[in-house]
Amino acid sequence: MSLRNGYRRFAVLSTALAVGGFLLYVLLSNFAPGIMNQPLAGHLTLGLALGLGQFLVMAVTAWRYVRRMRTHFDPVARGLRAQLEQNRPGQHRPAEQAGARPQNTREYRTW
Repeated sequence: MSLRNGYRRFAVLSTALAVGGFLLYVLLSNFAPGIMNQPLAGHLTLGLALGLGQFLVMAVTAWRYVRRMRTHFDPVARGLRAQLEQNRPGQHRPAEQAGARPQNTREYRTW
C-alpha cells in the first residue's frame, strides 16, 4: 500500500464518520422530532445530547487523525524525504547540514 493510498483511505473513512454523524443528527432533527424531544434528565433532551455529542465525534476524529499521521505516515514521509535528499544530484551537503534549504523545491511538512 502506498503512502498516498493509505492516506486517502484513512481520510475517506474519517470524513465519512464525521460527516455521517452530523448528517444523521440533522436527519433525525428534521424527520424524527418526537424521538429528539424525548427527555433524558431534567431539561436535557435526546436531541440536545446528540447535538453535544457532535463535539465529541469531531474531537475523536481529529485525535485519531493526528495519532494516525504521527504513527503511520510521518515516519514514512521522513524516510522518503531523507532518501530524496541523499539522492539529489549537485546538492551541497554542508549547506543542508547547516539548516539552509533549497529555494526552488516543494516541501511537505510532517505533523
